Amino acid sequence: MSATFASLKYRNYRLWFASALVANIGTWMQRVAQDWVVLTVLTNNSGVAVGIVTALQFIPHLFLSAWAGLLADRVDRRKLLMLTQGGMGVLGLGLGALVLSGAAELWHVYVFAGLLGVVSAIDGPVRQTFVAELVPTKRLANAVGLNSTNFNAARLIGPGLAGLLIAAVGTGWVFIINGIAFGAVILALTRMRDLRVQPTASRAKGQIREGLSYIRGRSDIVVIMVVMGVVSTFGLNFQLTSAMMARVEFGRGAGEYGILGSVLAIGSLAGALLAARRERPRVRLVLGAAFAFAIAMGIQAVMPTYVGYLIVCIPVGFASLTMLTSANAAIQLSVAPEMRGRVMSIYMMVLLGTTPLGSPVVGWIGETFGPRYAVLIGAVATLLVAAVATVWAYRTWHVRVRARLSRTHRIPRPYLQVDYPPLADPTPEKQALAA
Repeated sequence: MSATFASLKYRNYRLWFASALVANIGTWMQRVAQDWVVLTVLTNNSGVAVGIVTALQFIPHLFLSAWAGLLADRVDRRKLLMLTQGGMGVLGLGLGALVLSGAAELWHVYVFAGLLGVVSAIDGPVRQTFVAELVPTKRLANAVGLNSTNFNAARLIGPGLAGLLIAAVGTGWVFIINGIAFGAVILALTRMRDLRVQPTASRAKGQIREGLSYIRGRSDIVVIMVVMGVVSTFGLNFQLTSAMMARVEFGRGAGEYGILGSVLAIGSLAGALLAARRERPRVRLVLGAAFAFAIAMGIQAVMPTYVGYLIVCIPVGFASLTMLTSANAAIQLSVAPEMRGRVMSIYMMVLLGTTPLGSPVVGWIGETFGPRYAVLIGAVATLLVAAVATVWAYRTWHVRVRARLSRTHRIPRPYLQVDYPPLADPTPEKQALAA
């Protein structure tokens, strides 16, 4: 089996991968259906309303993620996942029933989005850390990369399929299908055997503060979190910006909106497959991907036609997924196992919890000045934070960058060599930077 798919040789991970693919396809279908029903049925093309729905899904991460991470460090992760996956399935079925009955109103969608956010906030940290129980430590980076491959393969299939189903049978059945899809994950979890159970945290006071103190002492993790927080706030609003660009700027329907998500996933899938081959992602890769993401979004914002916008979705997806996967793996691989749940929960709180702050703002910008400006604000914000983080890291970590020529090929190839100072004190932070 190639290095890209090395984790699939483990039975437990194969079960997880297959079931997660089914659930992820359903989730992407629901996201498209939810935004579409708000934009075209429950409002008159209101970007603000779509932004509020998106915000309500992520607000709970601000308040619950740290506690959920501690829970993931303490309890049986498999049992907790069964509860959270089942909860999300029930919510999908409930919203579908409301829409099919014709009784759905905008406030109903708001309530279901908020409840889904609560369950997702608890599910996120345990789902991120559970992968360590499925594969050996040496395969963890590969497994994280394949998880992203899975998620983006679903993004490739889900939006387009949702667009077709919305046109054929309506949004209500899309929610019902999503609810049923979570049963695949629960079934797979019951069939797993011989998990590689990770160390757990004992009950004690101040454990969330302990996680925060751990992060404050790791400037590499802080840099990643700051960059990803800003990018998530203003740049990772594809549901909102794609819906507004398709509907308002280009005058297209549900099918074309779904295609935007699927083409974005082509680039994301390529980025995820490449990420699965990396054994040790580093901070510099996160920063480099952030720069590439900003440039691609800037180009996308000025594309004059739907087809041009569609094509640029590929590099946008590639850069965003490289950035997200590298950040995730760089953090997971550099923290102590008994701290992983808390650190990842705080990372997810930064990554997902900042979306409620940005989505309504981005929606307002799109509604007031035009959808192109909603895309452009993400590009500008990402470029600025990546530049500031790079300058800070260069000065603080005393990084040296030198141009070199590779002699391993018949024709010498130029590349940049990044050097860190010698490790006088082998702290986890310094090991992470120099690895």
